[in-house]
Amino acid sequence: MRNRIYLCLAHMSGNEMQYIKEAFDTNWVVPLGPNVNGFEKDLEEFCGQDKRVVALSSGTAAVHLGLIACGVGPGDEVLVQSFTFCASSHPITYLGAKPVFVDSEPDSWNMDPELLEDAIKDRIAQTGRTPKAIVPVALYGMPYRIDRIMEIADRYGIPVVEDAAEGFGSRFSGQVLGTFGKYGVLSFNGNKMITTSGGGALITPDEESWREIMMYATQYRESYPYYQHEKIGYNYRLSNVCAGIGRGQMTVLEDHIAHHKHVQALYGELLSDVPGISVHKAPDARFDSNFWLCTITVDPEVRVKGQENAYKTVVKGAVGGAAGVIHVADSAVTDCQPNDNVEALRVFLDAAGIEARPVWKPMHKQPVYSGAPAYLRPANLFGQDEPSVSEAIFKVGMCLPSGPYVTDDDIRYIVSTIKSAIAD
Repeated sequence: MRNRIYLCLAHMSGNEMQYIKEAFDTNWVVPLGPNVNGFEKDLEEFCGQDKRVVALSSGTAAVHLGLIACGVGPGDEVLVQSFTFCASSHPITYLGAKPVFVDSEPDSWNMDPELLEDAIKDRIAQTGRTPKAIVPVALYGMPYRIDRIMEIADRYGIPVVEDAAEGFGSRFSGQVLGTFGKYGVLSFNGNKMITTSGGGALITPDEESWREIMMYATQYRESYPYYQHEKIGYNYRLSNVCAGIGRGQMTVLEDHIAHHKHVQALYGELLSDVPGISVHKAPDARFDSNFWLCTITVDPEVRVKGQENAYKTVVKGAVGGAAGVIHVADSAVTDCQPNDNVEALRVFLDAAGIEARPVWKPMHKQPVYSGAPAYLRPANLFGQDEPSVSEAIFKVGMCLPSGPYVTDDDIRYIVSTIKSAIAD
């Protein structure tokens, strides 16, 4: 019997235990220590550009501290990509600020630079204030058009916090993502390119910024022989034990990146003859994606077995997550959801022992952000008219397994299952 194929399971190099054992042997089991320092140095060497890195408890914490360092506070506005996971936007609300959502371009699926500039001009005209930060996102590892984003950001004097949580190891024109803007965010969650179990990092521009972030990450404790706090800080530092996992993982980072790229290319080859199914690829050679998750689109006219039963059953367990669902919905239907054939394909793959997941639902369509400003580009993509590019992609998009444990045989089985799911 075939084992279940997961999207992206953590893969240990075999080198992690030496660092973990060292942490226990020396009793360094707190959020500081030699592994934390060593992991940060490893990350700095990988990123280059003379950056300093602070290892943190999560990528969300890194977004939060990056925004604080940009001076974001109550009443401010932050421009953020709508097509993303909530960790890109929630920290804005933690600070009492307002997210202003920017739609995607159809080729990279990431922040549309032209809409970004339109949004900046309009927010200045409406509020008399310049937005305090810009947060582009490397969706599923695909680089954002950072050359244009930085050009626009510099023209208006707005700092950029790059959310490269999904894009660790991705590059634009040969430069590692997270090193273009003022700050860069990385994630080492259990399903990312490398893992520390849970964790993240903030890439900072220089020693002064690094020290300031370090203060905020350690509850802003001043240098007195007792605890004195002159600003509000946070308990965000990474454990020395978890950092040991990260040091071991860095030894296989390049192997992981190469594997994900291979998986994406093989999906592209094997699905090339399936009408209506397309594998997302880079717009041009400058976009060097790690392909953290391989994504496909399913055209609306593709008929999938069981499509007539889509959304008739309420989901009681998390799709693509380990935490489960705490609040069970009354209905399986919302005002913005993947097309019936996409949901039917997910269910068909699930029954065959294959984990698949819808792409992220755009933040401007999330109930918690119903009143937030959003700058959208109406789109006719995949044969459907939609109010925005991100909504059009959300309705046809799906993530397929791509992690280090996914073999070529697994990919052939997944593709064969997709083909068998399509109704004649």
